[in-house]
Amino acid sequence: MHTITTKPWKLSEAVENYAQHGIGGVSVWQDSAQQLGARKSGDLIRKNGMEVVSYVRGGFFPHSSKAKRDKAIEDNKKMIDEAAELGAPMLVLVCGAEPAQDLEESRKQIQGGIESLVNYATQNKVQLTIEPLHPMYADTRSAINSLEQANCMAEAIDSKWVGVAVDVYHLWWDPNLEKEIYRCQEHGNFSAFHICDWNVPTTDLLLDRGLMGEGCIKLQQIKNWVAKSGFNGFHEVEIFSEKFWKLDQNEFMDKIVKSYSNYWES
Repeated sequence: MHTITTKPWKLSEAVENYAQHGIGGVSVWQDSAQQLGARKSGDLIRKNGMEVVSYVRGGFFPHSSKAKRDKAIEDNKKMIDEAAELGAPMLVLVCGAEPAQDLEESRKQIQGGIESLVNYATQNKVQLTIEPLHPMYADTRSAINSLEQANCMAEAIDSKWVGVAVDVYHLWWDPNLEKEIYRCQEHGNFSAFHICDWNVPTTDLLLDRGLMGEGCIKLQQIKNWVAKSGFNGFHEVEIFSEKFWKLDQNEFMDKIVKSYSNYWES
């Protein structure tokens, strides 16, 4: 589970309820760790029998201003420090984009930013995990919009401390997805797998993700590709939803567990 999925809960509430529902691992968003601090947050999760899966989110490298690019590097070093204190094996990167420049320049700045952090990440034993985002976010959130682009970048950097996250919400549309999933695992770069669904119609392109099985993503097909690739990590539920955040979160957890069980058993 990503803590953003049950955003209204404080981390302590989330951890208690996740444990009661048999959740095996937690991906921690920075804001949810702030109350207790990174180290105590990680200790709490492990004390309740769960793994810290990842820390979310670093990135946002591209800027037309060099001063802002330099600040992004310092911000990411701080996130790496926090991930290490949390005990997270990876920092997920929402890579960023700068609308004042073309996408190719933003991609060069993203690769340069990650390369400048590899030694620091290695020292802290925190992998930098590139997450490609849907093309609708290519204006400001990410110039990395396909799994092929993420794979090419990870392979070019060529470090075990750089990996790739596969999120079905961002990649379900890609006609090359199956091939790129196998490529990702073949090169040892497949680090994380995020699941939810795409509602039809979608009322908000950021805050209207669906429970697994509610929308049009061919989840079983993608799950089979992931299994065939040999990936054996967590299938992480990551749902941004104003509708679900307004629910009683215990009711929402019941819905999540039911939809995940159907997804897993199908």
